[in-house]
Amino acid sequence: MSDPTLPSDPQHLDAASVRATVERLDARIRARFPTRNLTRLPGQLIEVIDHLSARQEVWRGRRRWLVLISRVGIALVLIGLAVALALIAGQAVAAGEPHGWDWLTVFESLVNDVVFAGIAIYFLWALPDRFQRHGDLDTLQRLRSLAHVVDMYQLTKNPERLRPDFAATSATLPLGMTAIELANYLDYCSELLSMVGKTAALFGEHTDDRTTLATIAGIEDLTNNLSGKIWTKISLLPSAVRRAGTPVTDAR
Repeated sequence: MSDPTLPSDPQHLDAASVRATVERLDARIRARFPTRNLTRLPGQLIEVIDHLSARQEVWRGRRRWLVLISRVGIALVLIGLAVALALIAGQAVAAGEPHGWDWLTVFESLVNDVVFAGIAIYFLWALPDRFQRHGDLDTLQRLRSLAHVVDMYQLTKNPERLRPDFAATSATLPLGMTAIELANYLDYCSELLSMVGKTAALFGEHTDDRTTLATIAGIEDLTNNLSGKIWTKISLLPSAVRRAGTPVTDAR
């Protein structure tokens, strides 16, 4: 029996497998921490994945029309450029200059027309990619914000608070977790960050836009760095708990 959380193509990510993995993570979090606000985050990530899947279906048809419009626009620009050059040549000949053509005037007009035509062609050629980039960057920004939210959830979950000599203050929030629960909580946060990175990587499967790919790489670096902070905390749990006289076991 195939695992729905594994991509059907081992060389490419697909939204269905990423979504199935997040759903499984969501079920695990709800089973262990039903009253914690952490249960809200997988649903947010699933919404982004569903939005991406729906957007790709709509975008395929929309992109075909945008490509067609841009290519027709480029053809019109080239036709207009050819007509403009023909008019310039006709005016130069009709001017009756001593040597036939006023080469300076013709060259100046030629350069102006070619430059403006080149700008128009570049704009029209990149138009479909710009529309796609705009939508991708909006959603990727949402993923970046979600990664920071995950980090906020684990920010106060410090293993040192399990030490018997930990001195709480009036501003200290209650931890309300045992060592095993804290280890699981931090592990779930790390997994959520990993899935944020995987969701961002889905955008790279359908584009070669450098700006979008750079943004994806930035999100992956962010999630890796934040996850590294979490695993530093997890690595401190055994020593913190030994001081408290409580053994740590894996109860995930």
